[in-house]
Amino acid sequence: MTRKSSVPGPKGARRTAFQAALLAWYRAHRRRLPWRESPSPYATVVSEFMLQQTQVATVLPYFARWMAAFPDFASLAAASESAILRVWEGLGYYSRARNLHSLGKAVTRSAGLPASALGWEELPGVGPYTAAAIASIAFGEACACVDGNVVRVLARLTRDATPYRDSASASKAFGPLAQELLNPLAPGDHNQAMMELGATLCTKRNPSCLVCPVRTFCAAGTAGDPEAYPSLAPKRFEQRSVVRVWCERAGAILLHCNASGSRRLAGLHELPTAEQAGLDPADAALGPLVLKRTRGITRFRIIESIHSAKAPKRRGGPGLAWIRIGDLESIALSGPHRRWMTQVLSSRQRPKAAHAGRQAPASRDAD
Repeated sequence: MTRKSSVPGPKGARRTAFQAALLAWYRAHRRRLPWRESPSPYATVVSEFMLQQTQVATVLPYFARWMAAFPDFASLAAASESAILRVWEGLGYYSRARNLHSLGKAVTRSAGLPASALGWEELPGVGPYTAAAIASIAFGEACACVDGNVVRVLARLTRDATPYRDSASASKAFGPLAQELLNPLAPGDHNQAMMELGATLCTKRNPSCLVCPVRTFCAAGTAGDPEAYPSLAPKRFEQRSVVRVWCERAGAILLHCNASGSRRLAGLHELPTAEQAGLDPADAALGPLVLKRTRGITRFRIIESIHSAKAPKRRGGPGLAWIRIGDLESIALSGPHRRWMTQVLSSRQRPKAAHAGRQAPASRDAD
């Protein structure tokens, strides 16, 4: 189905006015982000990879750390995977880091950088959205990119009540309209302006319609019901429980390193599950609760209970290793596990009286 815009006519004065209003607002009020202030194809690529499924505020410190460690494609390609994972640690979705590493190697082997979205899509980890963002921002190609923020803006502009099963299907449906509205004279800034508008003013809840630069073009804003759009099916989450163990001896902690071929977290260390340590998670002899955390990974809500335990007498599964506490900073740990371990270890330095009778805390911890 073709989406009808409230900004009709590809060459109409109203469409041109929409593009001008959006662009003027963006250039005056855009957030001062490092990849915008010091733009380069490499900075654009790194930022787009990091921003996949991650908010800008979370990305900022990781971007600075990454650029300090790997300032260009050549240094990225020359780095070891363990170094890549260590710098990425805590940002989650580690396949992005491995794909970025592979992309760096591919780029250094080629004659130059692709200038088109189709060329970028041939590189590791680059899908249609990321390719369009890189090609438009770094190379000025007139191709629109549509993320969740842009879907929200377009659905409200058109007051489109079509039900979508998820953001991905909505992005695909709104692609032609996004391309139709694209400013061909400034495609990179236009794409960023659309995303910026959705992230800062045209928010999911309580949108700032009164100060929106394109409010006169917005059908939902005019009708007074912008929060009704887009119509996305609610996300369904599956709950899982995991029992992990804290085994310690002679100043070292038992950790499990995920195999290099693992789909997720390959090469990263974590506290082992009871099964990985060769223990029964239902065993009443398992030690007291040390920490309990709930975190979200894609469609799962995972409750992780960490119990103290004696070193297993029989060898558990592969990948187990005793790591000295003083060496924890030199290995790649998954972000949540580093935070949990730091919390447990630092709690020992507090006065014992402050913890008397206190139960292990339970809280939320995002991956």
